[in-house]
Amino acid sequence: MDVVELAVAERTDLLELGRSLSSEQWSAPSLCRGWTVLDVVAHVVSFDELSAVQLGRRALGGRAWPDAMNAVGVREYAVGGPDGVLEVLARSLRPRGVTALFGSRVALTDTVVHQQDIRRPLDLPRRVPVDRLAAVLPFAMVAPPTRGGWRTRGLRLAATDVDWSWGRGPEVTGPGEALLLAACGRADALSGLAGPGLPVLAARLGPPD
Repeated sequence: MDVVELAVAERTDLLELGRSLSSEQWSAPSLCRGWTVLDVVAHVVSFDELSAVQLGRRALGGRAWPDAMNAVGVREYAVGGPDGVLEVLARSLRPRGVTALFGSRVALTDTVVHQQDIRRPLDLPRRVPVDRLAAVLPFAMVAPPTRGGWRTRGLRLAATDVDWSWGRGPEVTGPGEALLLAACGRADALSGLAGPGLPVLAARLGPPD
């Protein structure tokens, strides 16, 4: 499994999706609280072009808090509008810099999750390719920014469409895509899940926005 190529394929899919969206869709809310579709794509591309010095400056601008750093990046890139962020995405299909860490699993995970953050509220469903889910699911459970393992502590997740499970305890079952999004804090995905552990997970996530 070549994770770099999986990331390139996922970003290519996001680029094609972006090119198909109307101006109204670009302005629509995403699953990321307070972010429009444009903001989400701006975030996806906002770390690839940073040098070490620029990353340090962004960390200072965001006072080293991940959410604040992300907000700085979104402001910098969203000003270019849809055409601007798509231009950056088109030249950033192969991950660079921070997004290339962990064999490009950072880029792959970020893009898979955020593409669903866009698609779900726009009612543009897709089946995430199994090979990409297989690479993303275990990484999302241990990567500090996603906090998947923390949200699902004391539970067992078991995918019904991918050969993957995680943890011990009351079980939560469903499609790998829904398990991934729920582990990453998206309450919107809870409706696609089942099992005795679901009430516990739902209480941790709260109601959908």
